[in-house]
Amino acid sequence: MSMTRDEELLARRFIDLSRQAQQRDTVLFSEYLNLNELNIFHQGISELYSSFEMSGGYAWSERQMIAFIPDAFCYAWNYPIACLEITPVNQKFAEELSHRDVLGTLMGLGIERGKLGDILVDGGNIHVFCHEQVAGYLQEQVSRIRHTTVQARQVQPDGLQLEPKVEICEGVVSSNRLDGIVACLCKISRGQASQMIRSGKVFLNHREVVQVSHECKEQELISVRSVGRFRFLGCGGETRKGRVRIRYEKYI
Repeated sequence: MSMTRDEELLARRFIDLSRQAQQRDTVLFSEYLNLNELNIFHQGISELYSSFEMSGGYAWSERQMIAFIPDAFCYAWNYPIACLEITPVNQKFAEELSHRDVLGTLMGLGIERGKLGDILVDGGNIHVFCHEQVAGYLQEQVSRIRHTTVQARQVQPDGLQLEPKVEICEGVVSSNRLDGIVACLCKISRGQASQMIRSGKVFLNHREVVQVSHECKEQELISVRSVGRFRFLGCGGETRKGRVRIRYEKYI
């Protein structure tokens, strides 16, 4: 699929960051990238001048930052990532807040989306991953989300048990082809699933896949834009009619 002008500029930006990192012998970082931006990066890996690593601040992150690392670089370095823990001042009067509520409040403070990583909402506890440049500002400014008074503090994510909530589900498909799997995951027809795949709305392990006949492998992370994330756990036998039973995790 051809790129738009903005996507081409982003691809060139990745190459330029890689070149600068190599020339200056220092580690440089991208902003937080969404699935489509990560896919654009993966398409241009062969043109990079340096090595790279990726992180969103915790093991299960979707939005990630790329570190461009010069060859033979041997100094310690850290991602410019901070984690904010946001909690209600009075849990008794707190509303049930959603990801959209939190994101809306942060964007309302003038924060660019590229400075924000994943937002994890678990009951009354909210964790926001962000660029360290904006962490102090957010800590000072975030005092209310909707009608709930909150307080924010920086925490070390290494000491937190940040695992996504998942639901183990089962389904039945004709094979482990991607179009059939996506149809099962999203509760849509196979034709609709094929259309979603061909239009670039399905990602495997953060990379866009447009081949409907791709055979899904165990532990592959399947992200469907505007629907959600799933992890394919594999096949588990056949039905009497010869169809295949599958198991998968649905990220809640």
